[in-house]
Amino acid sequence: MEGGKLIIFSAPSGSGKTTIVRHLLEQPELNLAFSVSATSRPRRGKEKNGEHYYFMTVSEFKKHIKNDDFLEWEEVYRDNFYGTLKTEVERLWAEGKNVIFDIDVVGGLRIKKKYPEETLAVFVKPPSVDELKIRLKKRSTESDNKINMRIAKASVELATAPQFDKIIKNYDLDTALEEAHQLVADFVGVTKRSKKGE
Repeated sequence: MEGGKLIIFSAPSGSGKTTIVRHLLEQPELNLAFSVSATSRPRRGKEKNGEHYYFMTVSEFKKHIKNDDFLEWEEVYRDNFYGTLKTEVERLWAEGKNVIFDIDVVGGLRIKKKYPEETLAVFVKPPSVDELKIRLKKRSTESDNKINMRIAKASVELATAPQFDKIIKNYDLDTALEEAHQLVADFVGVTKRSKKGE
């Protein structure tokens, strides 16, 4: 596998990494394309196969593991697998794109280890675990039990932050978006456009 750059954004659930990734994808000069992950979890709401995730059964996912089709994969909860298909990254690189990931910390660090030179790994840090809990509750998409599981996982994930290339503290979203844009622009080698009035 060879091609463009790999940009990883990892963080505990509710830290704002998805918002940051969406913002970066809207900046044409960065030439980014989103890596769609594979998962064995059921679809939620209006999720579409191939757009939000590549949805698979547990047995299909395990078959791909056996065939070494994944760049990285993880069983996040029992029989709840997530992974990055090698073909997905190859497809985006063939289009001449830099690939951006919104991925959990374990998967992010695995990709960084495989492609140390081509990868920028960014950890998005929430103001606090309490703030994380407030953000997750505001979403109203999950039960209290699921939120508590995510909070317990967040404490473990926060401990991995020093293993990443960069840490963005998402205390103020506009500042975090600006910082993320600058980091990625520098990494992919584009001159960041100045804001109007600068």
